Amino acid sequence: MLSKTSTQRKKSATKKAPRNRTTVLTEADKKSFSRHLLSLSAKAEPEQVFGKVIHQDLHDALPLLPAHCVDLLIVDPPYNMNKAFNGRQFTKKNLDDYEIWLDSWIKALLPTLKKTASLYICGDWQSSSAIHRVAQQYFHIRNRITWEREKGRGAKTNWKNCAEDIWFCTVSNDYTFNVDAVKMRRKVIAPYTDKQGKPKDWQETDEGKFRITHPSNLWTDISIPFWSMPENTDHPTQKPEKLIAKLVLASSNPGDVVFDPFLGSGTSAVVAKKLKRQYFGIEIDQDYCCLTEKRLAMAEQVQSIQGYVDGCFWERNTQAAQIKSR
Repeated sequence: MLSKTSTQRKKSATKKAPRNRTTVLTEADKKSFSRHLLSLSAKAEPEQVFGKVIHQDLHDALPLLPAHCVDLLIVDPPYNMNKAFNGRQFTKKNLDDYEIWLDSWIKALLPTLKKTASLYICGDWQSSSAIHRVAQQYFHIRNRITWEREKGRGAKTNWKNCAEDIWFCTVSNDYTFNVDAVKMRRKVIAPYTDKQGKPKDWQETDEGKFRITHPSNLWTDISIPFWSMPENTDHPTQKPEKLIAKLVLASSNPGDVVFDPFLGSGTSAVVAKKLKRQYFGIEIDQDYCCLTEKRLAMAEQVQSIQGYVDGCFWERNTQAAQIKSR
């Protein structure tokens, strides 16, 4: 697990720019939202954890979770690199040791899953092969999604790293996949017509010509949260709401239970709430737990997800989608 270091993040004392909508955690927020957090000391019933943020070490909490209650597991663990999370340091391991670490909690998650459950495990190129080797011991591996993370530093002696993986797995051959819920609206480059001159597999709209397409395992429509988006936080590895929304809509139904054992700043819980799913998660850092609670409170007022409009996902930077998501 992550170990505490003496180096803490430095909080910026500068005022935000007028258009900066980043969600920040104040001392008053910490005091208020910390009261909502749960810590388990005995075996829990489902109703005790649903809708809760569990502030606890993962290995301490997992044995106390209710059995066979999770429909969708979304896991975004520390990748195999040196990374600080609010003062807690994850240290890069050799691949064998990283696999042992993965196995220690993946195996412990098994009792929480329904036989019809699906799961998605996030990784990068340095951790992806280890995730595959461990996951195949316990699950049916269905696919590997690669999504373009358009931010990233350039490199003079290597290719710029701007892609991450998500392994799609299921517990059995009986699982949910709602393909119609995750289709994408794309701009038509070549607007072919039939013999009568009518659009062929595309639609003319006020915003332009668009085609509804089936989802693939290559995603180039994801925007990383940035300062003008209210979903943005100071968490160093925050996943976009749009990314998680695709997983939730494809592999669960309204009312199903979504569980995230590395909750971070709470994106999976927030998206599950916006999309009318049950949720719970585990996070070791109290500040991130409180940040999650603040975002969940904000979701009471705003249910929109940027880039997901009118029941359809839009290409990145599509003007119509940006306007309708506000």
